[in-house]
Amino acid sequence: MIDRRLIQNFDWAIFITVLALSIIGIMTIYSATRPLPYTEQQSFYLKQLYWLFLSILCLVLIVSIDYRWFSRFAYIFFAIGIILLIAVLIAGKTSMGAQRWISLGAISFQPSEFFKLLFILTISRYLADIEYKNMLDFREILKMGLIFVILPLLLIFKQPDLGTAVMLVFIFLSIVITSGTKKKLLIVAVIIAVISIPFIGNIFWSGLKDYQKQRIIAFVEPESDPRGTSYHITQSKVTIGSGGIFGKGYLKSTQGPLRFLPERHTDFIFSVFAEEWGFAGSIFLFLLYLFVILRGFDTAKKARDIEGRYLAIGVTFMLSFYFIVNVGMTLGLIPVVGVPLPFMSYGGTALLSNFLAIGILINVRTRRFLLFY
Repeated sequence: MIDRRLIQNFDWAIFITVLALSIIGIMTIYSATRPLPYTEQQSFYLKQLYWLFLSILCLVLIVSIDYRWFSRFAYIFFAIGIILLIAVLIAGKTSMGAQRWISLGAISFQPSEFFKLLFILTISRYLADIEYKNMLDFREILKMGLIFVILPLLLIFKQPDLGTAVMLVFIFLSIVITSGTKKKLLIVAVIIAVISIPFIGNIFWSGLKDYQKQRIIAFVEPESDPRGTSYHITQSKVTIGSGGIFGKGYLKSTQGPLRFLPERHTDFIFSVFAEEWGFAGSIFLFLLYLFVILRGFDTAKKARDIEGRYLAIGVTFMLSFYFIVNVGMTLGLIPVVGVPLPFMSYGGTALLSNFLAIGILINVRTRRFLLFY
């Protein structure tokens, strides 16, 4: 039986906000994939709707279980996540040049999407363990990197999934910095990072696939090949710009439905939304995301314990990374790395993962009071 206190302290504000974003996403998916004359309707929006129902159920389940229970088995969950990442490389499904999915009958899922949450859970548990020992120095950070970051980073980079690989590093550094690392250590780290850029950059570049290199070249020189490597960015800018101030109106967009814009219902769904709702609608959408992000940081601030604080910080930085990179990508400010827009882009695994992340935030916020302990 569900504790009545969970319902009373449930964070309805953030839940309703992400639910609104998801519904807006389904509407935009429908608009972006609506049928042309003499063509059949694609069922992307229906599949996303089914995933939304499943995601809500999983969110309720996550909130009903104390997050400290998940933290207790964090290292086991991390090991399971590593096994799944290895399984992807051995027997994973390949699509569009990437081997990222595991197929279970009619259902396919992307382990790296869920691994990000397991990664945050594990780092939070480890930092909570060493907090009491006051051991967060350079040696400890290096130890954490070697144990928890290097192996999954290599496995994900091998798929290849550049966006998720970069996100893991971003999440790790964000949590470490907010945990109270000494300023001298940060200065030394920055100096070492700057000196290492040429060497790391060379290794990084040589490990990229050809299409990934082309995306970076297209970002640096977008006019070099507007019909080839720069086509995605060029069409995305055209789509966003055609929306003007107030947009063309719902179901009146042309760039997406007429197939000018690639990946219109996944990576570039914001472009379709901006064409239909314009600058004014985009600002409203940004405010919804800003509320989710600020609510996440407020949850971290009010968390009852160290583990809850780090969990909220990690989840919030993850969602912030998703949002900033995706929108920056559609505007041509960031290279195309295949990062979806949270709650809006088509993809069942990503939607479920994002709702689980919000479930963790609500879990931490709900149990911030002493009466739950």
